[in-house]
Amino acid sequence: MGSASSSYRVIYLDVDGRIQKVVFSRLCSPCDIKELFCTALGVSRNTNLSLLDSSGAMVSIDPTMPHNTDRSPYRVVPITGGLADKEELFQNVLTQVAEQFSRAFKITELKTEVTNRLAMLEKRVELEGMKVVEIEKCRKDIKKLREEMASRNNSNYLEDNKKLTPRRDVPSYPKYHLSKETVEALRLPTFDAWQWEPNEMLSCLEHMYHDLGLVTEFNINPITLKRWLLCIHDNYKNIPFHNFRHCFCVTQMMYSMICLCSLQEKFTQVDVMILMTAAVCHDLDHPGFNNTYQVNARTDLAVRYNDISPLENHHCAVAFQIFSQPDCNIFSTFDPEAFKQIRQGAINLILATDMARHGEILDSFKQKVDKFDYADEEHATCLKMVLIKCCDISNEVRPMEVAEPWVDCLLEEYFMQSDREKTEGLPVAPFMDREKVTKPTAQIGFIKFVLIPMFEAVMKLFPQIEEAMVQPLRESRNRYEELKQIDDAMNEVQKKKNETLTMGAKKK
Repeated sequence: MGSASSSYRVIYLDVDGRIQKVVFSRLCSPCDIKELFCTALGVSRNTNLSLLDSSGAMVSIDPTMPHNTDRSPYRVVPITGGLADKEELFQNVLTQVAEQFSRAFKITELKTEVTNRLAMLEKRVELEGMKVVEIEKCRKDIKKLREEMASRNNSNYLEDNKKLTPRRDVPSYPKYHLSKETVEALRLPTFDAWQWEPNEMLSCLEHMYHDLGLVTEFNINPITLKRWLLCIHDNYKNIPFHNFRHCFCVTQMMYSMICLCSLQEKFTQVDVMILMTAAVCHDLDHPGFNNTYQVNARTDLAVRYNDISPLENHHCAVAFQIFSQPDCNIFSTFDPEAFKQIRQGAINLILATDMARHGEILDSFKQKVDKFDYADEEHATCLKMVLIKCCDISNEVRPMEVAEPWVDCLLEEYFMQSDREKTEGLPVAPFMDREKVTKPTAQIGFIKFVLIPMFEAVMKLFPQIEEAMVQPLRESRNRYEELKQIDDAMNEVQKKKNETLTMGAKKK
């Protein structure tokens, strides 16, 4: 998400017992990152390195390596032997860059231009004896070349690292037999997704589409459904909160509401297809940094979408680029008019998940709910928008042991953003600042003023959700208020203790 030029990674290294912070651009190649690590370690830039996490497992040195903190730094171990000549190594890097450009664009003139430019860079490096300053200049020139390449290929909508086809095919996607207990549990808001691996969650999603009759109704090829779900999985990033498990939870809650509220008796199968598919796709390729950051940092997405719901617009775009792949198009049997209806419906619902529109959407629903008419298209669309909003932020509906880990995940993602905002000199929201927010303070206001009012509004149409969804929210609110009272009391005791110590020190 965002432009490559404004996206950076922060990795912490353990260098002889000293914590070294390393910052690099997502555009850096693995070779560039290894050189930074060599500099941090104080060894030759051509030294082979092994990167180990806290458990001793090897970590790949590349821009997508897992995020860590200064409390869990990676250990860097030099590997002796097999060092190539510096000049030969740099020549190999330059050659690889030229080959990548050639494969990506297949333009003879461009290849010649790149070759000439890279030859000039090589000569400069040779003349300056591989000085650090000169290497930095070369990197900037290479970065400029990459930007020029990207600007000449405007049709390449997504980032270069996006995989719009599954990384594996259906034969390597095992089919899990779901027990009767699992099938029944999937229909309930209490379902615990923490107990399931990604392949198992994919099978559960597949079951939902079959169980709702969507595969039969719309003649969906089961293999295409599998490939589409695999591709969906591969296009969610490995970040703390907005990941594939969140996608699964939102979709499972939608499935639960469809069953609990008998929505198939109220809506058409096309509407049910829209609800389920929008839930699956609603956070595709989320980068872990919200719309406020996108706008304030003037990222590529914010510029592209004129600061209007940049993330949600991006989720929609990625979703329909996936559908444009024949092997992943579950709508291939739809005629153009029916597909247009599905597309517009899914876009409306995904855009509705922008919390900046929360008040507007909920107020509109409250005006309609007392005289709700399912035959009125505007009423039905508004209800579907509220339903996906409920599912998107429904974690506190689930049992405490299921819901609470999600709070930790969300706060971790918030802190990642606020740390970057501080580094980049951007405004920081208090509820995302690790120095100001706690679990109780983060949740109380959200549950009281966002979740409960919205679910209570839906409860007017579907009274059956009170026991299953609204009451758990009230209990969660009460629990966090009790936790806040305990925190406040402990802080008051600590404050008085500090005051006593200060007075004692003054008397001495």
